[in-house]
Amino acid sequence: MNIDLLKRLCETPGVPGREHRVRSLIRDEVEGLFDAIETDAMGSLICRRDARPGTKPKRGGAKPTRVMLLCHMDEIGFLVSHVSEKGFIYVQAVGGFDQRNLFSRRVLVCTDKGDLKGVMNPSGKPVHIQAPEDRKKVPEISEFFIDIGLGAKAREHVQVGDFVVMDEPLVEIGDKVVSKALDNRVACWLGIESVRKVAEARAKHKAEIHVAFTCQEEVGLRGSRTAAFAVRPDIGFGVDTTLSCDTPGVSEHEQVTAQGKGFGLHVKDSSYIADTGLVAEIEALAARHKIPYQRTMLAGGGQDGAGAQQAAAGARAVSICVGTRYIHTVTEMVHKSDLEAARDILAAYLSR
Repeated sequence: MNIDLLKRLCETPGVPGREHRVRSLIRDEVEGLFDAIETDAMGSLICRRDARPGTKPKRGGAKPTRVMLLCHMDEIGFLVSHVSEKGFIYVQAVGGFDQRNLFSRRVLVCTDKGDLKGVMNPSGKPVHIQAPEDRKKVPEISEFFIDIGLGAKAREHVQVGDFVVMDEPLVEIGDKVVSKALDNRVACWLGIESVRKVAEARAKHKAEIHVAFTCQEEVGLRGSRTAAFAVRPDIGFGVDTTLSCDTPGVSEHEQVTAQGKGFGLHVKDSSYIADTGLVAEIEALAARHKIPYQRTMLAGGGQDGAGAQQAAAGARAVSICVGTRYIHTVTEMVHKSDLEAARDILAAYLSR
């Protein structure tokens, strides 16, 4: 299992609208796996693998089915909105944060001139001199600031529009992987590794395979809509993480997925409802190959499968997810066997 690739993906900074470093890493990694690679106007990387020799239709025959995997590159983060005279950096969020997870965090401020390490804290008094009521307050994101240790000289290095990510490495813990940005570098990993598995097996697939590493999903599925409009797939797969709340304090009916029980076959969220025929196909394929899975639904949230489903004249769509604990934090956790199951079902489908 290529954990090194997942580590490089997770540790490469890239927030909505600033995915260029992740895109460059992926472009180098997929060289030779696809027949065409291009970057669209929004910054999504769109890769095409043609039907393999011996399976192409005769001249004048039907075009091959277009199957598209949509795997967003962006992680939740911040854009710099102000640098004070004293060098304190203020930010606006790009993506959904729970402010309770932002206290005393190490961050990386990414600029055109280089990356600067910093710390993030909320304004206000330290615990030693707080009033009891102060300790109960959860600050708004606008109250947090970043200190890079340069004082007033920070203005010489940081400007409005620079981006900020959490500064945490990927680690392996038992059967799990823990990192920031597993949402959604997991999908980038799956988009690469599933096609790599197809290529290594020399599968003579009849479909024309498109893998779009999309931008700006965390702020509204933006890149998936433009990428899917360009490709116009017949079948779209949203590839993403989903909740795994199989932890203390969460009722069984709210857990969404349980870790170690296979990939998530995602049938509904607030952005889409999956094609029932595709759900049945995936279930049958998983049973045939003995790949564990669990059906999943979310009351809120969305993923890039909706972009494929709704672009142009539309597409049949389903989503393949990996259950993730502690999502949208620096301790996102996935089970390795669930990751393998998601890779294997995608490769099995693409190889047909």
